[in-house]
Amino acid sequence: MTDQFEQLARDVALSVLALRVFGPGVLTLARRFVAALVRVGVREMDHRLPGGDR
Repeated sequence: MTDQFEQLARDVALSVLALRVFGPGVLTLARRFVAALVRVGVREMDHRLPGGDR
């Protein structure tokens, strides 16, 4: 669990740094990227799990 908190803290710090360096446009880009990753993950789960229903 401590590892996860360390990773979360690092990710938050990098996000804040990116926001300060690149501005709010990078936030929109990050949201789209995460949404795309979630869609791909859900599609992959549907493909691999038997039954097809979530």
